[in-house]
Amino acid sequence: MQDNQHKLQLMYILPNLFTAASAFLGIISIIASVRGYIAASAGLVEEANGYFFKAIIYIVLSLFLDGLDGRVARLTKTTSKFGVEFDSLADIIAFGVAPAMLFYFTVGHSFGRLGSLVAALFVVFGAIRLARFNVMTGTYEPSVFIGLPIPTAAIVSAFWVGLSLEYDFTRSAEWFLLFLQILLSVLMVSNIRYPSFKKIDLKKAHFLRILVGLTVAFSVIYIYPIEAVTALMSVYVSYGIIRYVFMRCKNKKNQKESE
Repeated sequence: MQDNQHKLQLMYILPNLFTAASAFLGIISIIASVRGYIAASAGLVEEANGYFFKAIIYIVLSLFLDGLDGRVARLTKTTSKFGVEFDSLADIIAFGVAPAMLFYFTVGHSFGRLGSLVAALFVVFGAIRLARFNVMTGTYEPSVFIGLPIPTAAIVSAFWVGLSLEYDFTRSAEWFLLFLQILLSVLMVSNIRYPSFKKIDLKKAHFLRILVGLTVAFSVIYIYPIEAVTALMSVYVSYGIIRYVFMRCKNKKNQKESE
C-alpha cells in the first residue's frame, strides 16, 4: 500500500518537473539576453549575437518542455489544480519575461521609455492571457484558442528578433519589430480565434497527407531554421487576423441584407 502511494507521489512530481525545467530555461534565457546586451555594449557584436541566439534556443526548449508537462500529466492521470497554476507561473517566465527581455536588450532599449513600456506590456498582457485561459477552460470549443496563445507570441517575437540579428536589419526595421511586439501583446488579450492543433485528426484518410506535409515542413526548417519557423508562425498569426476581418465583414453584410 505504501509502495503504491509512493509511486503515485512520484507520478505527480514528474509533470511538474517538466514545468520547473521550462521555468528554469526561461531564467537562463533572460541571463543570456543580459549577457548579450553587455557584450554588445562593449562592441563585441559576434559574441553578443551568440548570447542572443542562445536565449532564443532556451525559449524553444522551454516550449517543448511546456508541451510535455501537460501530456505527461494526462497520460499518467496526474493532472491537478497545483499543476495548472504552476504551469501558468512557469509560462509567464518562459514565454512572457524571457522574450520581452530578449526584445528589450536587442531592439527595445534603443527606443528609451517606449521600448521599456512595450516590453512590460508584453509581460502584463501575457499574464492576462494566461489568467483568462485558466478561467475560461472548458467554456468554449477545444478546437480553438481565444486570443493568441502566449507560447506562440513568444516564438514569433523571439524568431523575428533572431531574423533581425541574422540579416542585420536597418534602423527602420526596428520600428517594425517594435510594432510587432505591440501587435502580439494586443492579440494575446483579443477575442480573435486561433486554431488549436491539440486534437489533430489522424484517421487513415488524412495520415499520409499529414506525414508528407510534416516531412516537407521539417526539411525546410532543417535547411532554413530561423526563416522557416518565422514564416510559418507569422502565417499562423496572420491567419487569425485575416479570418477575424473576413468574418466581421461577412456578418455586417448579412445584417444589411436581413434589414
